[in-house]
Amino acid sequence: MFEENQSFMIALSLYTLATISYFIFFVLRKEKLSNYGSILVKLGFVFHTISIANRTITAARLPLSNQYEFATSFAWGISLFYLFFERKYKYKLIGTFATPLILILIYYAAVQTKSINPLMPALQSNWLVVHVITAIFGYGAFAIACAISIMYIFKDNFKNDSFTKKHMPTIELLDTMSYRAIAIGFITLTLVIVTGAIWAEKAWGRYWQWDPKETWSFITWVIYSIYLHVRLNKGWKGKKAAWFSVIGFASILFTYIGVNTLLVGLHSYGIVFLPFSIF
Repeated sequence: MFEENQSFMIALSLYTLATISYFIFFVLRKEKLSNYGSILVKLGFVFHTISIANRTITAARLPLSNQYEFATSFAWGISLFYLFFERKYKYKLIGTFATPLILILIYYAAVQTKSINPLMPALQSNWLVVHVITAIFGYGAFAIACAISIMYIFKDNFKNDSFTKKHMPTIELLDTMSYRAIAIGFITLTLVIVTGAIWAEKAWGRYWQWDPKETWSFITWVIYSIYLHVRLNKGWKGKKAAWFSVIGFASILFTYIGVNTLLVGLHSYGIVFLPFSIF
């Protein structure tokens, strides 16, 4: 049985190799490497799941309460949604754009402290579990929407050759895929905000306190609300919609990493950054 740190480092290594495989597949048109990339992501996901399961057993709770635990779970959520979209749409080229997002989060997790500490009173709530689990799924969906939107933005720069026709979705399908991922993410993000408000009332006696993370979560929700509104009511598609998707995910990254690192608030617990070390 692999220990938590062993399985985590194996997952990190597999995701890194998968990213390299997808990049070479895309740049040098080596089709076999797309299969290797897909296999490596799947293996990475398996070891990633083992790592999270081991953490759950060791901590005797779901690992959702500090920067390391949420970052690794966030990366796991991106992996899950990538594998779902790859299976559904059969376009492995998406991996070229999705796996770097997995790496950003798992490497961020790798430089956090992995120590297990008793939960502070504010975190001892079932609402926390629902709140963070919905965030993992929502953020994972938004990450895949971002990856697909980046493909859309750069599609005009790709040669319209046999490789592109075979491995890259059409403009219309890319737009539809991004919209579907955002729709999933928006529903779960709404649940994140609602359950977070309920949790806040239980923990601090108020549903909303304009804490920096609450504020930025609301800003992110507004960005995606605008995207869905103009799309459904104005038929807004194309590069502008794709850029909105990218901006929305940038807001998510700032909400999670930027706010926790740069701003002080009620969500600042459990933040320990260990530069120059991933062990």
